[in-house]
Amino acid sequence: MTWKLTKSEIDNQSLLLDESLLSIGNGYLGVRGNFEEGYKSAYSSIRGTYINAFHDETEISYGEKLHAFPDIQQKILNVIDAQTINIYLDDEQFSLFDGEIVQLERNLHMDAGYAERIVHWKSAKGKEVKIHFKRLISLVTKELFAIEVKIVPISNIQLVKIVSIVDGNVSNFVDKNDPRVASGHATRLHVAEIRKEENYSIVKNITYATKLEVACVSSSMIDKNEYEYSSKLTESSVEETYLCNGNEPIQFTKYNVYTDTLRHGDAIIDEALAIQQQLKGTSFEGLLLKQKEYLNKFWSTADVKINGDASLQEGIRFNLYQLLQSVGKDPVSNIAAKGLSGEGYEGHYFWDTEIYIFPVFLMTNPEIAKNLLIQRYSILDSARERAKEMGHKKGALFPWRTITGPESSAFFPAGTAQYHISADIAYSYIQYYLVTVDEAFLRDYMAEILFETARLWIDVGHMKNRLFRIDSVTGPDEYTCIVNNNYYTNVMAKHNLLWAVKAYNLLKVKNSDLLNQLSDKLNLSELEVSEWTDAGEKMYLPYDEKHKINAQDDSFLQKDRWDLENTPKDKFPLLLNYHPLTLYRYQVCKQADTVLAHFLLEDEQDFETMNNSYNYYEQITTHDSSLSSCIFSVMASKLGDKEKAYEYFRKTARLDLENTHGNTKDGLHMANMGGTWLAIVYGFAGLRVKESGLSLTPSLPEHWDSLEFNLQYQNRTLTIKMERSTVTYSLIEGDSISISHKGEIIDLEIGENMKLAV
Repeated sequence: MTWKLTKSEIDNQSLLLDESLLSIGNGYLGVRGNFEEGYKSAYSSIRGTYINAFHDETEISYGEKLHAFPDIQQKILNVIDAQTINIYLDDEQFSLFDGEIVQLERNLHMDAGYAERIVHWKSAKGKEVKIHFKRLISLVTKELFAIEVKIVPISNIQLVKIVSIVDGNVSNFVDKNDPRVASGHATRLHVAEIRKEENYSIVKNITYATKLEVACVSSSMIDKNEYEYSSKLTESSVEETYLCNGNEPIQFTKYNVYTDTLRHGDAIIDEALAIQQQLKGTSFEGLLLKQKEYLNKFWSTADVKINGDASLQEGIRFNLYQLLQSVGKDPVSNIAAKGLSGEGYEGHYFWDTEIYIFPVFLMTNPEIAKNLLIQRYSILDSARERAKEMGHKKGALFPWRTITGPESSAFFPAGTAQYHISADIAYSYIQYYLVTVDEAFLRDYMAEILFETARLWIDVGHMKNRLFRIDSVTGPDEYTCIVNNNYYTNVMAKHNLLWAVKAYNLLKVKNSDLLNQLSDKLNLSELEVSEWTDAGEKMYLPYDEKHKINAQDDSFLQKDRWDLENTPKDKFPLLLNYHPLTLYRYQVCKQADTVLAHFLLEDEQDFETMNNSYNYYEQITTHDSSLSSCIFSVMASKLGDKEKAYEYFRKTARLDLENTHGNTKDGLHMANMGGTWLAIVYGFAGLRVKESGLSLTPSLPEHWDSLEFNLQYQNRTLTIKMERSTVTYSLIEGDSISISHKGEIIDLEIGENMKLAV
């Protein structure tokens, strides 16, 4: 079934992997797919509960610290553990690492919003039991993590003991051998309060440096009239014990409510207690019904239906579901590189959001997309301050890695030097405006973002030989750093600059009073706007006449090529096996760079240049980054190579499910998951969003019978169904619309199904 991910292995490697794959979340709260009862000491586990944007700060140590190097690093924290439920059958503790497993099945239900574990177990002494665990994080009540356990004794059991624990003694995972994972500062929380209040177990923690607080208020219930109950407090936890007759089935339910000071004010325990009161009388089945209602609505616009390959159907649905579980849905949160499924990259927000993930929600759930942009706007002052730290007189330089605004990247060649993130954010604002025509958004957020990012480029770049050039930056390819005139950076900066001018002129027509207020606030003049026009129109875009390609930068093509064919497989990814300077001296790409620019801004170059560039860079790209294959798939579709497009898509669609990058244990690859959707909708369907409207150039992979998906566009819902020789466009909701199909304008009316040849 493509709506259900099933796992049953319990070897060490599979357990760690499945903790990520079977994680649950709602954008605010995330819990890894750990066993409630834990593992034996010989087995590894990253036991984790995370709140989006809840973090602490640690000092960054440098051998030699220079000006404007960041002083602190933010990191997401593993918070209070409320997963633990230990089960004892008489004198034996239930554990999948003892006794005999008669049956084990673990499922993630992507249409119903919960995870489950079904166990039939015999103890070493012959006690036999069936246990059914279900867990969910509510998509309706964001603070709630609930667990239901059904215990069905089969033989030889007199007494069942259930011990439920809420533990504030938690720490983060560290891996000193992998720079993509934190390597220190494991413990950043201390227990501030432990207590029992009526039927509630209460634990509150506070961070060391930021002094943020998090509380977990837990309640539990058991479906028995007769049982013995006791509780105890330790220095860091609250333990509740239930003793029940072992001759009959038992149902135990645990409701854990998490609150934090970023969202709930200072009285976080009172807030959690109030939520618990609201939940009183709500059964686990009732929670499941609400999950189903929420997901029915989500999938009605977000689902992608692939007919002809169940494996890839499972892949795209899994990826979309995990994106939903991890994307922030409030003004203080965004989406981390690993979402809420693990601690890789320390919970930081990157350019991944704007270029790989944002488009998914923009075209399926614009309100979530808007929230991501508003969160970026909330850190605009930090971006302005960062620009000043970096020596710029004006403008906004957004951080490469951050949670609440400060730069958290200590390695500037592949961090701060990636100035393109400011243009990436501007690009996403422009795309949002084109898709929604949200004039209030233009006034309240977009214009200011575009103006401040445009100012950055004027200060970073300079005119030479009547062309505008940008020196000493790093593009998306992190195997090539600190270069002059990176094509991707320059062309994205050009787009940023010219759209800042458009936004200025739009406001001049639509709301001159607001433009005057904003100009006064920013000390912005018509002369400065004319500088944006001049720089944008005269932007230097490197081109190599010999190869008829866009050079990645001024010096890239002068270097020797890395011999990828004869590089041992165990030396990949290269970043873990070679010094950065070694990589910088060669033509070798970690990921799509110029090729990505050709996807995002295809009108800047002709077909021949894009085709030549694709063929050239494909030969020297390692795809060591999970952000790469999806872009090569999109561009292979654009350039007419259907087989390559399909093969690259396969690599991206099941990257985490098959752990092809070997580090899914540290969390799922959110940008790649968004990239899967890009490869389908922007690749196979050929969608582009431009000022002229929507255009599509569909081309169904030969391996499939059909492909169907929905788009949200300017208050309309469209369905696109691609078959082998035809495509059907349907306007499901909204006013009539004109779109481009393979260069031909077609008009769609509500309820109309227009079938065309491809």
